[in-house]
Amino acid sequence: MLFSIWIGKNPADKAFKINYWIYNMDENLSIKKTVAYSLPAFSLALVGIPLYVYIPKFYTDVIGINITAMGVILLLIRIFDAVTDPLIGFLSDRTVTMYGRRRPFLAIGSILMVVSVYLLFNPFDLSVMANTIWFGIWIFMVFLFWTFVVVPYESLGPELIYDYNKRTTLFAVRDGALIAGTLSAASAPLLITRLFKIPATDSGEKLKFFIISIIYIPVILSTIWFCIAAIKEKVPAKPVARNLNQENISVFKNRPFVILLLAYTISAIGNNLPATLILYYVQYVLKSNSADIFLFLYFITGILFLPFWIKISGKFGKKEAWLASITINTGAFLGVFFLGAGDTTLYSILIIISGIGFGATLAIPSSIQADVIDYDELKTASRREGQYIGIWSVSKKLAAAVGIGAGLAILGMVGYKPNEAQNPQVVFTLRVLYALVPCLFNLIALIIASYYPIDAKTHKKIREDIKKTK
Repeated sequence: MLFSIWIGKNPADKAFKINYWIYNMDENLSIKKTVAYSLPAFSLALVGIPLYVYIPKFYTDVIGINITAMGVILLLIRIFDAVTDPLIGFLSDRTVTMYGRRRPFLAIGSILMVVSVYLLFNPFDLSVMANTIWFGIWIFMVFLFWTFVVVPYESLGPELIYDYNKRTTLFAVRDGALIAGTLSAASAPLLITRLFKIPATDSGEKLKFFIISIIYIPVILSTIWFCIAAIKEKVPAKPVARNLNQENISVFKNRPFVILLLAYTISAIGNNLPATLILYYVQYVLKSNSADIFLFLYFITGILFLPFWIKISGKFGKKEAWLASITINTGAFLGVFFLGAGDTTLYSILIIISGIGFGATLAIPSSIQADVIDYDELKTASRREGQYIGIWSVSKKLAAAVGIGAGLAILGMVGYKPNEAQNPQVVFTLRVLYALVPCLFNLIALIIASYYPIDAKTHKKIREDIKKTK
């Protein structure tokens, strides 16, 4: 039998026993497998930056969608994600095929996702209402199939290695690839504009997004399919006899995970506001057209300092490294509130300092998350990576939704007008949303994260106790 999903109440069900292959766990991943696992993060980030940064401005300023309507659509999609993300995680935990639990989702989802990306990036010349509907349909499809890929993909990570510190290295490589993809995506519009000599017109902007889409599609498919070919899933599924609601409830009984999730979500809301508003802030507050350069400085700094944070995490602990990275990332960014027109040099300095902590705010929580999944295994005697990643994915998308939805909606309410000089109220609101609000959210996240209980010694005991139960 090629494909089955275990939903019965008896763990000894024959379909489950026949259709699942159990592999031994390697404590050392080869370079090939590490790279193969990390590459999809690069290509998925190529899509992420346009979705969160460029596509909203493209549809409001070029296609003509109302900025408040844009915010409402994106917020509604995120609410729907609160259902689909845990559902895909739940199903991938219980899916049994000769190819594993996760890889069939990656194979099917990647194809459907690139089709949706192409249609989103290349709208037809329609009325404003029709374009609003077009945007709503295809942004919905992109995020749906994004979930279909990302949740099972990220669920692979905790399965690949159990070592406390080596996990940090694996996720640092993966999230380093994610940052590199983000950097590439941030640079792509400027590079493509100059390479193809695209004019700064509405038709030029449409041509630019067409070129971006036809470049990204083969990159996405090749990296994901290379991962599918190179990675064999090693951890046996042990589904428990609970429905989706019971699964979600049981996850929230995991206290370390709840602390991690709260801190990460609140911090991510703070980080997504500036990610969404940077183009507006640079254009209307700094009076500059160098947003691409600033993004490059931020992301390249994040990549360069990742090895530093791996060492800090190994020496002082994951929680301590995470708290330090948030502090650096936030402390520097506070100064951005006080900048104005022409302060590009000082802004560049603050961006670089803030970027020092950026990479660690991604990689270290991912590594910590793998540890709390181990803690869940100790308590439940089952591996539920998909369930945890699904809920984690909801938190990330919720954070992005607040950043995009609330940020753009507030700008619309205070009088933002595309491609015009903004009134003082809009400029002040931009400064507050871009700098002060993120700093406040990160301060709250720091307080919550300080209560996280699992360190290297505790995790070692968890793994030892798990082995005793087998």
